[in-house]
Amino acid sequence: MKAIQTALPDVLLLEPKVFGDARGFFFESFNRRVFAQIIGIDADFVQDNHCRSGKNVLRGLHYQIRQPQGKMVRVVRGRVFDVVVDLRKASPAFGRWAGIELSEQDHRQLWIPPGFAHGFAVLSETADFLYKTTDYWAPEHERCIRWDDPDLGIEWPLEGEPLVSAKDALGTPFSQAEYFP
Repeated sequence: MKAIQTALPDVLLLEPKVFGDARGFFFESFNRRVFAQIIGIDADFVQDNHCRSGKNVLRGLHYQIRQPQGKMVRVVRGRVFDVVVDLRKASPAFGRWAGIELSEQDHRQLWIPPGFAHGFAVLSETADFLYKTTDYWAPEHERCIRWDDPDLGIEWPLEGEPLVSAKDALGTPFSQAEYFP
């Protein structure tokens, strides 16, 4: 597995070695020992999530202020534009965002450590999005920043208005969000 630094500190794009032939392909999507060597921490993933969404669905920007989650995300069907926002006040990248396309064709994964908000928009007709988390979902600690916050200026590659949940439509402006130290 190869790790590629993104525009945000500590957020890494992971490219697995894919072995393919006429039968299809094989790759190791997770190996705890290799992950620890690449990331520098021995992450303990406690929950796997699978999300299916249609074209132009936008989910996010989510995070947990207590019980923050590290996430390793990937797409197994379709394509998404994945976005992370640095919410760590002590970070030189505080308030900056990075967007990366993930697809079933490239098999890439994104490591998002605790301290970041996360969201994605579906670019294909449908997308199946998988993610591992380092802590359990805690709805009482979940927070949401508006996906279209003008202070962030995220350039979502959307065709028209996205389909968002009622919760996401009521997201907090970035200037009023709770941040990490």
